[in-house]
Amino acid sequence: MATAQYLGTGRRKNSSARVRLVPGTGVFNINGKTLEEYIPFPHLHEVMKQPFVATETEGAYDVIVNVQGGGFSGQSGAIRHGIARALEKVDPNFRSSLKSAGLLTRDPRMTERKKPGRRKARKKGQFSKR
Repeated sequence: MATAQYLGTGRRKNSSARVRLVPGTGVFNINGKTLEEYIPFPHLHEVMKQPFVATETEGAYDVIVNVQGGGFSGQSGAIRHGIARALEKVDPNFRSSLKSAGLLTRDPRMTERKKPGRRKARKKGQFSKR
């Protein structure tokens, strides 16, 4: 028997996450590891669970994630975005609560590119009059 699966793609900074929600007990599987093994920071665990808190569906779905690029913070934000998009597919009535919590909006902040003649994106060499 095929179980229902809900897919969502989330992005933040340089991270991209493909999220699959399956009805279950609230287990996170990120790149084949548990939530605590993959991301060791508890405050980022709370970030990833925000869509479930906003829709009051904590523990109702197992989360299977493939995530790549960026660091822990960007990846957790991408996972949060993907979960929110997948929950919107579960029940379109969740859209209003997810939207009011700001979870469906893609965070546009990216790393600024390095410019020629500079050491980094904005850092210049030391000014010398002569």
